[in-house]
Amino acid sequence: MTQSKGNGKGDVSRRRFMKGGALAAGAAAGAVAMPNVVTAQSPIVLKMQSSWPASNVFQEMAQQYVERVEAMSGGRLKIDLLPAGAVVQAFQVQDATHDGVIDAAHTVTAYWYGKNKAASLFGTGPVFGADAAQLLAWIQYGGGKDLYRELVQDVLGLNIVGFFAMPMPTQPLGWFNEEITSADQMKGLKYRTVGLATDVMQGIGAQVTQLPGGEIVPALERGVIEAFEFNNPTSDRDFGAQDVAKFYMMGSYHQAAEFFEIVFNKDKFESLPEDLRAILEYGAEAANTANFGLAMDSYSADLQALINEDGVEVRRTPDSVMAEELKSWDEVLKKLTEDPFFNKVVQSQKAWSERVAYYWLMNQANYKLAYEHYFPGKLGF
Repeated sequence: MTQSKGNGKGDVSRRRFMKGGALAAGAAAGAVAMPNVVTAQSPIVLKMQSSWPASNVFQEMAQQYVERVEAMSGGRLKIDLLPAGAVVQAFQVQDATHDGVIDAAHTVTAYWYGKNKAASLFGTGPVFGADAAQLLAWIQYGGGKDLYRELVQDVLGLNIVGFFAMPMPTQPLGWFNEEITSADQMKGLKYRTVGLATDVMQGIGAQVTQLPGGEIVPALERGVIEAFEFNNPTSDRDFGAQDVAKFYMMGSYHQAAEFFEIVFNKDKFESLPEDLRAILEYGAEAANTANFGLAMDSYSADLQALINEDGVEVRRTPDSVMAEELKSWDEVLKKLTEDPFFNKVVQSQKAWSERVAYYWLMNQANYKLAYEHYFPGKLGF
């Protein structure tokens, strides 16, 4: 250890008796060595709480971000990752970060869209033909990053900075007691979702309740809701959805794209050295690949387990139902775009999607055709 070679108090005392030149040299050596000792013994610790239960795959994805940040910082940063409820409830992590109760949060913007409905556009918004990866590219290259900063700091006056990770696959329409073959079956149904999806599903007649993930199954068992969606087969299976409903409807426009939002208290973030701020920001990009890889492995395996082990009836949501969702989106946007900032974000996304999705849809191979070529009869739609 460098401390035993001249950084202890005894060594400092002895150097005081040396001649001026030797003293200066010793002091200079101490100035170089000391930061290594301090950073090795005293990393900067950030307390981060997620919006996810401890056993949820999303918490595992948050941990992937933490691991990459800590590794890239060489031990200078440590993130104490806590699950939902450890300090505050799942929907309260943004306020807690703003207030400095916690230093950071791993969440989604749909959980705080009640403050401003434009928040949901940075996650559960209309897709205009683009998918989650293309809309995450909009955040990075299409102006979304600046619009997000404007929303949280200028419009809402929040003391936070945030970054995005993980282009989530389309979220299923959800879990039901019967197969959904018509949008009429949604009318009057007590249904759980979040964000602007609330407005969309209300538009097709559902009675919508917003709940954190950990409260879904208890609410279903109490009759507070009759059907629900959360996000993916892995999380849904972990919640025990297969024990309370047997029809799993895949495909929907209510939440066709979403991402994780990783936020930091702005004062805390700006107090960090520049290189550590960069690691926190670009660590979100590094987590993208890890998160998506984990999702593809877990979601696909758990979907097969739901079918083969749990007896769940997996069905594709009919195009007729999704067409009604698009009509509902039209009505939601017609009303909300009266707000200038909301409209500015929508027009930015729409312009991006018109160009980027055109390229993507025009260029990509017909993957369904290839799948049916090699695995005939499996899809069933």
